This record gives sequence, C-alpha cells and structure tokens, in this order.
Amino acid sequence: MKDKIFGVLQRVGRSFMLPIAILPVAGLLLGLGSSFTNTTTIETYGLQWLLGDKTILHALLVIMNAVGSAIFDNLPLIFAVGVAIGMAKKEKEVSALSAVIAYFVMNVSINAMLKISGKILADGSIAKDVLDGTITSVCGIQSLQMGVFGGIIVGLGVAALHNRFYKIELPNALSFFGGTRFVPIISTVVYLFVGILMYFIWPTVQNGIYALGGVVTGTGYFGTLLFGIIKRALIPFGLHHVFYMPFWQTAVGGTMEVAGHMVEGGQNIFFAQLADSANIAHFSADATRYFSGEFIFMIFGLPGAALAMFKCAKPEKKKQAGSLLLSATLACMFTGITEPLEFSFLFVAPALFAVQVVLAGSAYMIAHILNIAVGLTFSGGLLDFFLFGILQGNEKTSWMLVIPVGIVYFLLYYFIFSFLIKKFDFKTPGREDDDTETKLYTKADVNARKAAKDVKSSDGKEAAAADELSQTISRGLGGKANISDVDCCATRLRITVIDPDKVNDALLKSTGASGVVHKGQGVQIIYGPRVTVIKSDLEDYLASVTEEHFEDDAAENNIAGTAEAKNENAASDKAQGSNVEKEPTSTVIISSPMTGIAADLSTAPDEAFASKMMGDGAVVTPEEGVVVAPEDGTILFVFDTKHALGFTTDSGIGMIIHVGIDTVKLEGKGFDVQVEAGQHVNKGDVLMKLDLDYLKANTPSVTTPVICTELKDNQKIRLITDGVIKAGEPLYAVDTYEK
Repeated sequence: MKDKIFGVLQRVGRSFMLPIAILPVAGLLLGLGSSFTNTTTIETYGLQWLLGDKTILHALLVIMNAVGSAIFDNLPLIFAVGVAIGMAKKEKEVSALSAVIAYFVMNVSINAMLKISGKILADGSIAKDVLDGTITSVCGIQSLQMGVFGGIIVGLGVAALHNRFYKIELPNALSFFGGTRFVPIISTVVYLFVGILMYFIWPTVQNGIYALGGVVTGTGYFGTLLFGIIKRALIPFGLHHVFYMPFWQTAVGGTMEVAGHMVEGGQNIFFAQLADSANIAHFSADATRYFSGEFIFMIFGLPGAALAMFKCAKPEKKKQAGSLLLSATLACMFTGITEPLEFSFLFVAPALFAVQVVLAGSAYMIAHILNIAVGLTFSGGLLDFFLFGILQGNEKTSWMLVIPVGIVYFLLYYFIFSFLIKKFDFKTPGREDDDTETKLYTKADVNARKAAKDVKSSDGKEAAAADELSQTISRGLGGKANISDVDCCATRLRITVIDPDKVNDALLKSTGASGVVHKGQGVQIIYGPRVTVIKSDLEDYLASVTEEHFEDDAAENNIAGTAEAKNENAASDKAQGSNVEKEPTSTVIISSPMTGIAADLSTAPDEAFASKMMGDGAVVTPEEGVVVAPEDGTILFVFDTKHALGFTTDSGIGMIIHVGIDTVKLEGKGFDVQVEAGQHVNKGDVLMKLDLDYLKANTPSVTTPVICTELKDNQKIRLITDGVIKAGEPLYAVDTYEK
C-alpha cells in the first residue's frame, strides 16, 4: 500500500513538470514588472524621468507585469490541465479539455451556491460578513479562493475519470457518446457536485487559517516562527494569501504612528517609514518580521536545495534537471518566486517540503531576532533586497546580516536535502525512475511479447498488447510497420497505410467490420458508432508492441480470418434469402429528409455506402439546401464536422443522414445545424441548412445517403420513390418478416 501511494505521488509530481516549466519565466516578468512600477520606489529614488508614468520603460514593465500576473492569476487552471495531461494514460488531449470544462463547472457551481446563500449579492458585490480574501475572481467567476489546490482537485479527479471511462462502450442508441466523448460529459456531471461539496468544506478550512492569525501577533519571536511556518505550509493550497495579507495590510499586523499618521499593517508601516526615511533611524523589525526572513531562504536557502537536487541527479539526466533547476533558482533568487523549486519536490518528496517549511519559518524568526528590517513589494528576491535593503543603508535595515545568515542557510539546505534525497531515494528532478513503458518499447526480442502479455491495466483487464481485436486489425492492415496514421470519423476507422497490397480485407471483416473501402493508401474500415473505442484500443496496442508481435502465427490468423469472413457472408446471404417472397409482418415508412432526386443506395458514389457496408436505405441528391426530420424521433448525435447526424424514429428505427460524400473534410463549412443531441423533433422540423453551392464546389458529390444502421436479420429495405421527391414524401419502407 505504501509503495502504491508513493508511486501515485511520483506520477503526480511528474505531472507538475509541464506547468512548472512556465513559472520561472512568469516569475521574472512579474518580479521585474512589480518592482520597477512601484510608485513609492520610483518617487523615493527620483526615477520618474526613466520609469515614471508614460515613459517607454514604464509601459514595457506594465506589460511584463500584466503577462506575469496573467499566468500566476490563472495558475490553478494551468495546474488543472497540466495534472490531467500528466496523469492521463492515453488520449491526453481529451483529458486536458475535460479538465478545463470541469474547472469552470466546479467554480460556476460554487458561485451559484454563494449567490443562493447570499454571500454574493445581486449586484455582484460580496456580503459584509464574508471573510476578506476568501472569495476571489476565478477566470471572471466569483468563487472560493482555493488556489492551486483547486486546480489539483480538478486535475486528479478528471484524470481518474478519464482513465476509467475513455474506452467505455455504451448501448447502440448512445454509442456515439462512448469512448473519449464520454469523458467531458461525466466530468461535467461529477464536478457540478464537487463544486457544491467544496462550498460546504472549503470555508471551514479558510476560517481556521484566519483564526490562527491572532495567535501569531501575541507571541513575540515564537509568533514570528509560527507565522513563517504556516505561511510556507499553505503555499500548495494557495491559501497563503488569505493568511498573510491581513498581517501586511491590516491592523492584524500591527499599528504604528509614522509622520503624524496612524498606519496599519506591516508592509504599509515599512513604506510609510520609507517615505519618511529622513526621520527614521532604523526601520521597524516588528513591522517587517512578516517578510524580512524571506530574503534569507529565497536568495540563499532554496538555491542550496536546488544544488543538492542537481548533485543527486542521475548522470544521464543531469543536463535536463540542471536546466529546470537553474531557471527555477534564478526566478527564486531574483524575484522571490519559490513555487517552481518547491513544487519540484513537494509531491514526490513531501518530507523535503516539511524541512523547507521549518527552515523557512525559522528564517523569519532569525530575521526578527537580528532586527533585520528589509521591506519588499512583491517577494524576497534580489531586486527588492537591493532596492529596500542595500540602497537604504545598513544603519536603517541591517541588511548586511542577511549575508552571513544566508550562507549558513545555504549550507543547511544543501546538506539536509542531499542527505534525505540519498537516504530515502526521493525522486527529485533527475532521479525519476525510468518509465516502465519506455523500457518495454525498447525491447526487440521475443521476451517483449511475454512481458507485454503479463502487464495488466488498472481495471484488471489485459493490457493493450493482449488486445486480440486490435491485434487482428493490425495484422489485417499489414502489421505495425505498415500503418502510417490512425483516425476515425463517425462510423469509419480511417487508416493510412504504406503498402495497400499488404491489407487483408477478409481478416479485417472478421473483426466485425461491415466492410472495407480502399482509396489509394487510405483504408476505411466500417464499424459503426463504436469506432471511437476501437480507435483508442488500436492506438494503445500499437504503442505497446514491436513489429515482432505480427510475425507469429500470421498465416494461421489469415486463414482463420478468411474462413470466418466467408462463414459470415454465407450466413448473411442465407438470412437475406430467407426473406424472399414472404409477406412482411409489419412495415415502417421512412420519408425523405430532402427535396431532390431519390435513388437506390447502390447508386451512391461511395463504395462503403453503395455496398451497404454501413446499412441499407436510399440516397437523395438535394435540390434545396434544407434537411428536415424524416419522421418523428430523437437526434442521437450531431457529428463534430456537422456533415452527418444520427436519428432514431419514435418507432425505433436507427438512422444516419450523411450529407454528401467525403464532406467530413470540410470541417463543418457549408453546414448550419439547427438541432442538438438528445433533442426530440417532429416530422418536417428543420435539422440543418446547407450551402449547396459551396458543397457542390468542394466535394465529390452532394448525394446524401439516408440509411438504417441497425437493421435486424429479419428486416429489409424496400425503395418506394425512385426519382423526383419532396421532403416529407415516402422514400423507402422498412419491412419486418417472421424470423
């Protein structure tokens, strides 16, 4: 159990690498922008001519500040997406999209609960009894301040849902929504309730944090230590702002009369004294105790930790780890942005973060004891240290004491981190285990096959290498080396192969395909709406095996596939023949969805439709650009590219209306869909409008197959109208015979 939990934490830590990579750059932009656009700083040093309002440098710094702020303000969303991508096993782009949707759904749910409870008033303002800082704007949505922790909740949850459901197969009537399409759907439903749950849970956490503030101010040096520990411990949860801001900006952090005015809050007191520095012998360490200690561990301590992680990295990974750690260290030293470094070990080695919390907390206390009074605008980096420490003089700030204390902290961080990393084999940057799948992929002998078969997926099913259906499809396509690209549309698995002569149609049909269509190097295998799941399984299989998997028993499989295909065709012919010259027991009439020219399906200018691989029906070549409901029924799905939609009549006939041939390539252009999935419509209701001129100019044909996709063995299509037809007139009949 311990190893399993540790393994999960390692995966979470690795998933943080993507969002962490942007933090150093964002930190530099934000730190530079914040420091050199500060009004007090500019006025104090008489730099209005260079950095004042309306100067070129000021404008550039404002933009830099805005760009950096945009990244940090949306850090929870960035982490939601990054964690979802990192934790997803396959189809990572679907997990990313689902995370974005879930993040907005969760915060909108919280927002709705805040409005219902009266914490957010009708005019959008926050009620007076709400604790300051607990409600914030999240991507324009007023929600609870959950910080990065909110993003992690979304990322981990969505990844779990994704890994569980991205291959799900639904009943035929709902099969279009199966596979990867189901993930954003289930994520939306789940995070609607997660948002409601967070409304009740998170305020308790926030209120507890604020209550701790009173303890800090009344306990002297110990209170400073406690403040530092709590603030650093809250970094992962994004709640440190809720905790420290009252100390910086309100009477919770103390009051002092400066230049005849009563000033509240540690940071406000420092800047008031800075403006009146001619009359101040030494800045108040009681006011700056809430931030002066940051210079010790941000400029010296954490870089020592970074050096320890670099020294402990594996030789082959030192270059990559060094690049990451160097950029994070520079951001930490120059601007005080610690998240890139802290998050690099927070989840893979929580014990190291515990050490960081204690050491950083003690730095606040040491600075207070030594009467160090260096102020800051943003965080404890070199920029603020230079502006509000060195430039103010040692007499007023005692900044020189930061250097010897900082050196001690550098050594403490370095040796403690080095010892713990080696002792417990923590997987800090550069020490990660080699990915198991990567090892599997690089094997080029027979043992690879055996290893792949032994692998089990998380839900207990055999891994992709043992997927017999995918294996047979792969063989039918000529093996992994012959497959160039895998894709799908609403009903067809679309494969690009290198050598079309290696494709075995009989073997492919033995996998349950209705038919196989060849177009140069393109191979289309007709499976119906469940094709998205087949595509995902095939991609997994191809990623987990080497070409040797296709060599064993190839002839035997080809023979078996051919025999099975022949048996299926014989059975089909027999079933169809049994219906000849019998009277139907019932008949359902399907009307034309278009005005135009009706014809038998065999005339369709597409082999897959003409040979009835996807189902039986008829075609209509439209003369008017309107598609209407052929009967009363329900929209099952509207394909992403709008060229086709699924429909089921109230009498239970499942259909697809596929406008034109190869119109999927238009990516929705020329189509104006008027309905959505799940909507019930009446016969004659407009389903979509067409730009016929555009379609005729950009597609091989606008001839539209109107097919029944799920005919039973005892059902048969009978064409009623062959020629001119108006929308709503009978097109064909579905006759049902005795079995």
